Amino acid sequence: MSTTETAVPRTGAAPLERTEIARRLGKCALLPSLGSINSVLRELLNAEQRYTTQISDVIRRDPSMTTRMLRLVNSVYYGLTTPVTSIEEAVFYLGIRQVRQIAMSTPIIEDLQKLPFQHPFPWRNFWQHCIATAILTREITGAIQPVQDEVEYVAGLLHDVGRIVMAAEFPNEFAVVCDRTENSQQDLRELEVAVLGMDHCELGAIYLKHHRLPEVIVAAAEYHAEPDRASHHGQLVAAVQLANYLVRLNQIGHSGNPAPVTEEEWLGLSGWGILFPRRMEAEQTLLRANLKHSLERLPRILEGLI
Repeated sequence: MSTTETAVPRTGAAPLERTEIARRLGKCALLPSLGSINSVLRELLNAEQRYTTQISDVIRRDPSMTTRMLRLVNSVYYGLTTPVTSIEEAVFYLGIRQVRQIAMSTPIIEDLQKLPFQHPFPWRNFWQHCIATAILTREITGAIQPVQDEVEYVAGLLHDVGRIVMAAEFPNEFAVVCDRTENSQQDLRELEVAVLGMDHCELGAIYLKHHRLPEVIVAAAEYHAEPDRASHHGQLVAAVQLANYLVRLNQIGHSGNPAPVTEEEWLGLSGWGILFPRRMEAEQTLLRANLKHSLERLPRILEGLI
């Protein structure tokens, strides 16, 4: 929240004007990790010749990343009989893809956790929802086309950043929304508009755009609920939609939206038509089977990550 702003309870008050929301967002500080992920580590992980020792040396400089990696590799998921205490060993067991994902998520989550949240929201479960969506987004896009970098993962990770910004910059409105979602059947986004004047999708997009993040990340935040409205990057936005709903369907973490998702609703999402415009049933069936298999290991991976 901006240090110059004073929170005033607004329960029952009219929603804010869009100009006022934009003004407040302009004062909301950029989270450092959103501007630049560790470039040295990224270059090493993308290099044709990867040396475990070099990668390990960079990871050691970040205590949080080191802890997260060791916690994950020693989790039940890997089932190792002897605990791993060496970063080199951890890199070996986890593999480059998993290390790359930890390198992306750790600094972002660490910075987001530093924001001054006033509402007792289940944030740990929220981070798990975001990371799970990121992992599945990458798997979905990887099944459609070759993945060149981690933009899909970051897009999935930050799809609900508007919820975080609302909690930090508009804490009273966020508290009202949270309270009402527990006792109302009203759609979350409609409720956010009624209380704040803007839903978390648009709020997150404005925030990310203000801080000059790539257009594809902005599009994922703004249109992940309605990918058919995205004029660019439609396939990635559709992948985020499918991943987000699948995570909610299986109740992995907590998105902040208590409305239950049914199997029928997930299968009827507009994202399927965007990813498979010619009704390729065989490809859809294979992807669904692979995603269901991935879901079995996700909870154990998340326990090690967050």
